[in-house]
Amino acid sequence: MTFTEHLARGRDLARTAGDHAADMFSPLITIGRGLRSHARWAKNWWSSTPKEKRGQGLFLVVAIGAGVALLPYGPLLALLALMGSAAWVGRDRAPAAPPAPDTSGIKLASVYTALTPYLVHESDPEPLYRHGGDYKDAFSNWEFDEDGRLTGLDIRYPAYFTDTEPESRARIEQVIHGKVGRTREYRFTWDTETNQLQVAALPPLRSDITAQRFVTAQGEAVLGFTDTTSTNRMIPVRTADGSSHQPPVLWRTGPRSTEPHLLAFGTQGHGTSTLLRSLALQALLHGDVVVIDGAGTGEHACLVGRPGVHTVETSLHGALAALEWAANETQRRLDAHNVAKRTGIAPPADAVRPLWLLLDNPSELSELAAAEGRPDPQDLLEVPLRHGRTAHVTVVVADHLDALPRIRPSVKGACRARVALGPLDPMLAPEVLGAALDITPSTHTPPGRGYARLGMNAAPVRLQVPATPDPLDDETAPDQRDAVVALLPHSDTRTEIPLDLDKPVIPEETDVERTGEIELPVVP
Repeated sequence: MTFTEHLARGRDLARTAGDHAADMFSPLITIGRGLRSHARWAKNWWSSTPKEKRGQGLFLVVAIGAGVALLPYGPLLALLALMGSAAWVGRDRAPAAPPAPDTSGIKLASVYTALTPYLVHESDPEPLYRHGGDYKDAFSNWEFDEDGRLTGLDIRYPAYFTDTEPESRARIEQVIHGKVGRTREYRFTWDTETNQLQVAALPPLRSDITAQRFVTAQGEAVLGFTDTTSTNRMIPVRTADGSSHQPPVLWRTGPRSTEPHLLAFGTQGHGTSTLLRSLALQALLHGDVVVIDGAGTGEHACLVGRPGVHTVETSLHGALAALEWAANETQRRLDAHNVAKRTGIAPPADAVRPLWLLLDNPSELSELAAAEGRPDPQDLLEVPLRHGRTAHVTVVVADHLDALPRIRPSVKGACRARVALGPLDPMLAPEVLGAALDITPSTHTPPGRGYARLGMNAAPVRLQVPATPDPLDDETAPDQRDAVVALLPHSDTRTEIPLDLDKPVIPEETDVERTGEIELPVVP
């Protein structure tokens, strides 16, 4: 052990001994402090007493001392009284910290003043909102947390406010969100019958859920996880601190799905490619996958050569060939289903096995195709989008939020299940999600955070996509890389649908159509 280590160890021992000594002799220190205070008081009294009266005072003190000495147990009682007085005077009397100022009134008054220009009309004889008014007339209930942040607010507004117009609602929500804090998400519940607006702060969603096998039925895909109030189903998941039950956002695909195709938008770095990888790992357990990477960044290279992955294309030539094959495969499956219905037998297994078309950034390929005068890849999605429900073909399109104008109307119309990841302007929510967003987005969102709306009649819900990073990326965390690699399919991990060899051969089908061994066409 070096001299420095000896010195450090001696310093630690001395500090520990000092702490223990201070705890042990704390009563004596308190009494000593009190005795010093008494001595100081006696000295000040003696010095402030005039000289002609000092003798009288000294005689009085001696008389009291003699009287106490003559009493039974007098000296002992006097000593106890002196010690008790010294302990009381010598106690630690540090001033208590002043209470934090109550800022709730200031914040509520600020919200009231900000809402006044939007909720007052000059023809109202008794306005609920007026300059210099009291916020207690308009706010019926409010709640703050221990940090002084607003967690709940009930607001009354006049009946003439246009609460049925999304633009008017969004304006009020934006004003309130700006005043109560943009670092949290708030849900706005409008009661148009009673002219009441309820504002509630939403707790943050868990962001430590990684890719794993989820407990779902065949035909169900987990897009992510949401609030407990947004779904009545819970599934077990593994988190950073153990196992727990979390509320999932389930998307049902297949022939009985109301919304068989998905369209996802997101800002750069907020998880659209992560969403596609998560869906691909779930789909490969029971189905086949075709991946089109329009950006050509190699985000999905981990799927190349895996069982069930027909192809992973990054070029325009390969994407057009793969999408043309997908259109022909969809038509082949439709013909097989029609023949099966006419003959009264079950369709072949390769016609009912789910097929997923995952397109990442197809707008990049559309611009490249337009520059080269070639067909738009989005146009080749018309057949899978129109007949995918019957043919067991699911289409998932993910692109940047800036590419929203470049997505074809046919794709937008067929993909009515929507996902938006990253910061979302409330004014863009009707176009991105298909409905107004009753939640004000936070300015700070982790990767994979966003909103989902699964159907025309469904309300948008919050969404946290499970962490499914690219395992080939050097910056991927080791635990997340291992979780994704463990889910990549092998020949012994996939669930294959057995073929019925005793099934009679359908005359209308060719051998190629029955086995599904269709080669990708070459696009010149």
